[in-house]
Amino acid sequence: MPRDRYREIYEGFRWRVPAEFNIAEVCGRRWAAESSRIALHTEDEAGHRETFTYAALVRDANRLSNALAALGVGRGDRVAILLPQRAETAVAHLACYQMAAVAMPLSVLFGPEALVFRLNDGTAKVAICDASTAATLVGLRDACPTLKQVICVDGPADGLADWSALLARAADRFSLAVTRAADPAVLIYTSGTTGPPKGALIPHSAMIGNLTGFVASQNWFPRPGDVFWSPADWAWTGGLMDALLPTLYFGFPIVGVRGRFSSERALEIMRRYGVTNSFLFPTALKMMMRAPEWRRPGRLKLRAVMSAGEAVGKAVFDWTREQLGVTVNEMFGQTEMNYIVGNSHQKWPARAGAMGRPYPGHRVAVIDDAGEVLPAGELGEVAVHRRDIHGHPDPVFFLGYLNNDAATRRKYTGDPADSWCRTGDLACRDEDGYLWYRGRADDMFKAAGYRIGPGEIENCLLGHPAVANVAVVPKPDAERGALVKAFVVLAAGYRGDGALVEALQHHVRGKLAPYEYPKDIEFIDALPMTTTGKVQRRVLRELEQERARAAG
Repeated sequence: MPRDRYREIYEGFRWRVPAEFNIAEVCGRRWAAESSRIALHTEDEAGHRETFTYAALVRDANRLSNALAALGVGRGDRVAILLPQRAETAVAHLACYQMAAVAMPLSVLFGPEALVFRLNDGTAKVAICDASTAATLVGLRDACPTLKQVICVDGPADGLADWSALLARAADRFSLAVTRAADPAVLIYTSGTTGPPKGALIPHSAMIGNLTGFVASQNWFPRPGDVFWSPADWAWTGGLMDALLPTLYFGFPIVGVRGRFSSERALEIMRRYGVTNSFLFPTALKMMMRAPEWRRPGRLKLRAVMSAGEAVGKAVFDWTREQLGVTVNEMFGQTEMNYIVGNSHQKWPARAGAMGRPYPGHRVAVIDDAGEVLPAGELGEVAVHRRDIHGHPDPVFFLGYLNNDAATRRKYTGDPADSWCRTGDLACRDEDGYLWYRGRADDMFKAAGYRIGPGEIENCLLGHPAVANVAVVPKPDAERGALVKAFVVLAAGYRGDGALVEALQHHVRGKLAPYEYPKDIEFIDALPMTTTGKVQRRVLRELEQERARAAG
């Protein structure tokens, strides 16, 4: 058991945010003078592998910045980056930052409607894509009046500019634009549970605000020989700010892999590249836990795993520690203010199921509807304060929602300069300062008068060997208002019959409160998921509501 050093680390930390700061400088240009320093290993679906140095990425970023400037991209203009994990994605980000443009990452999984909304709302001037999304972008250009040019990284395409040809004509030197730390750098659209997506504008300084959590959750990254890998899409905060950019900030190599995640491929990647540090969603860890190849994974170099997006739960927590020899450091954050709470088990003990404690530099509390801080043990909303415990501004915050000042104001409680920023997530704080996740505010429901949080029930069910994944939602009921219903994805070798339903119900009854066991269990092949790996309980809630309406 590690000595608990949390209090001395947390209280002793001070922010140092320069007035001028640029992500491209700290994540690329400052390492480029070392010609052999490796930045990136990439691997595509066919197994083709390449390695890129920082010098190579910066040369291409300089060429791209010059090419974008020739296309009319200037300070503050948005450039959509519709690419998977590949070298050109990193190049595009560095190119945007160093010319004071705003990178606008978009998932390759988005359909036309989702892309049109974001491209128009963000008034993107240029989009960068690959062959998999080229045809989609060609088809929607007429619906996106601000989009002046689309660049394809996989060669010439109908009506699109060729990445290689553009870069070949451009100079490989570019003067870094002067940017303030508070200038916008990234525009990321939140998935949201209600209403249209909101574009969160992230400043360069958020890079600094993320670092304490990244270092702590990765067991004091970096150490000599560290190699980072995560399947998290670089189009999202989890992949961009929790993996790609912080690894590049420290000048270490990261692995970029194209294609769908599988437990078998995850093991191959970790072995091939000697991965030491990783960010793995709970969904990925659950898949690994149930996969035969991970029962005896052999010798790995893995020394730290961070997980976020959903609660890990005791079953996965215990498996990772016993089977992989690492203790999962759970983390909590949002696009708007990322990496604010978590664990760092080598500095303070990790507790199975706990979100962790506030990372150094972040003042976090559980508050009520009026914005008052609640005492330990009471359920409320997780919020982070604009200022740290020393009264200094916390650099982790977003600048606001693009074109939506009203939503920005609703995010805060209190005076704008001295306020709490609400997360919409519910938790309790214990006497030692650990936060315990209880679910999204909009995932909570009442059944027979009891307030139910799905997370605890889901984690309990995951402790049964027959359960590969699970989501708990309310099922409308005339007498009780709602029943607890579980949608269960079975592990290999199990059959979803009445006997298993009873066994799972008994499993929960024996561990949780009597009113928490699922009165109804439905077995399904897969849960609806967001592109960031989170379970879409909303889809299942709406399914149950529609069924209830159809039944009269």
